[in-house]
This record gives sequence, structure tokens and C-alpha cells, in this order.
Amino acid sequence: MNFKRVVKHLITTERDVRKTFSPSHLQHIAQAISASESQHSGEIRFAVESALELHPLLQAQTPRQRAIEVFSELHVWDTELNNGVLIYVLLADHAIEIVADRGIHAKVGNAYWEVLCHQIEQSFAQGQFEAGVMNSIDAVSTKLIEHFPHSGGGKNELPDTPVVIG
Repeated sequence: MNFKRVVKHLITTERDVRKTFSPSHLQHIAQAISASESQHSGEIRFAVESALELHPLLQAQTPRQRAIEVFSELHVWDTELNNGVLIYVLLADHAIEIVADRGIHAKVGNAYWEVLCHQIEQSFAQGQFEAGVMNSIDAVSTKLIEHFPHSGGGKNELPDTPVVIG
């Protein structure tokens, strides 16, 4: 058990999320997702979580494992073309994870998502949280446009609004 990590998670709250991603930042993120989805048939979800709950934390749950849970909870996997993408931030760890459904993942692969996560983590390390998220939306959009261009008349299968998990 990493005692330092446990303490960090115990002291990071939803208030920290609101300081990092203000309501106007979250509004910009929602607008960027909406604009992106007008260009392709994929679905993008953004979720930010302040910290892990105590039990998963004591079980040493990784940000990746939690992101996969959130991917499922938000039904990002439930799109017609299996081309949903979750951009997940675990604030206490300053970690970002991208979970892509099988349709887009098969076309893009792990390496792209890993490089993208690393770039965003660099933005976060410089305190540029909104810019990091906006860059991730642009990068995900590029791949969705390339592999799932908008065919017209598509419906918005998932909400565009960011999810804040206490």
C-alpha cells in the first residue's frame, strides 16, 4: 500500500475538481465535444473524478482500472458502431486514461492512446488542465473523423456534458 497515495486521495475532494475545472471550463469541454461529434459518428465522453473511494484505494486500484469501470458505468461501450471514447481524469493522481471501444480501438491501437495520455499528462504537470483536455478531444476527434466520418443524419447517442465524480 502506498501511504502517500492514500493520503492524497483522502484530501482531494470535489472542491478540488471545481477549482481545476470551473463550470466555464466544463462548458467549453461540452462545446468542444459537441462540435467534434458533428464531424464524425463517434461518441466522446469526458469524466473527471476527484479521488478513489477508500476500499478501491486500499485494493491498489489503478487509474486505468477505474477508467474501465467508468467507461462501463457511463455506457460508452453502448454505441451502434462501437466507437465511443472515454477521456478520464483521476485528479488525485493527476492521471489521465483514454478508454476506446473496440470499433475505434481496432483501427487506432494502444500506442496512439498511450502517447496521447502522456502528452496530456505533460500539460497537467504544467497546470494546463483545460488545454490538456481540449487537446485530447482534438486528438480523439482526428482519429474518429479519419475512421468514422460523419455520414449525415446521425444521432447523438451519449450526452456531451462532462461528468464530475465526487
